[in-house]
Amino acid sequence: MTFDEEIAEGLAVPTDGWDFSWFAGRATEERPGWGYVQLCGERLGQVDSVLDVDTGGGEVLAEALGLAERVPGTVRATESWAPNYELASAALAPFGGVVSLVDGPTAPLPFDDGSFGLVASRHPVSFPYAEAARVLAPGGTLLVQEVGAGSNRALYEFLMGPQVNHDAEYLDDVRAQVADVGLDLVRLQDALTRVEFFDLAAVVHFLRKVLWTVPDFSVEQYGDRLRALREHIAEHGSFVCHSRRTLVEARRA
Repeated sequence: MTFDEEIAEGLAVPTDGWDFSWFAGRATEERPGWGYVQLCGERLGQVDSVLDVDTGGGEVLAEALGLAERVPGTVRATESWAPNYELASAALAPFGGVVSLVDGPTAPLPFDDGSFGLVASRHPVSFPYAEAARVLAPGGTLLVQEVGAGSNRALYEFLMGPQVNHDAEYLDDVRAQVADVGLDLVRLQDALTRVEFFDLAAVVHFLRKVLWTVPDFSVEQYGDRLRALREHIAEHGSFVCHSRRTLVEARRA
């Protein structure tokens, strides 16, 4: 395929939801060893109510609910992007789930204080720790898998050039956020996982789907660097970078 054909293919793929099946054969990403979905499923079986923040298309929560020994009586989720809201509503309906469309990832959570035994989120844009602590019931659990600082740094610096690096302070910042909202930290675990792109279309689709990687991404702005990246893949067989994933588990006293 030509450069223009690969670009066109990457631009044509819908970005709704968090289904990454399109990348099969085009890109791979290792998963952290702790297994977020399994952990979430275990926690779900122990509570009567759950809130999933930034649920995307609801796929992750739905999978975890399918693994739970029992489904909580109250299943709620928030999402800020309308196309994902429709997907999530459909995915969670079989579990009695109700999705709230919010104004943005940092908008106040539209729930009463102490409403949920579990507040969960996988890969939130910006997790609202204070709001999550507010809606947690006494004894409730917070379970979040964050996209850690510097995730896929090799990719975004290939395109954007060197960026400010606060990676070393990141875990201390997470600890401080949890403590500042009055939660007790139970588990904080960090992992770097290998990501490999085998063609340019996969990179373009990824950057459109995971917007925070290169926030101002467009083919027009980064055309020269995309050509260089395509040459790198042709020479080396792939482009390798590393995602950073951080598991945060905390509890309200």
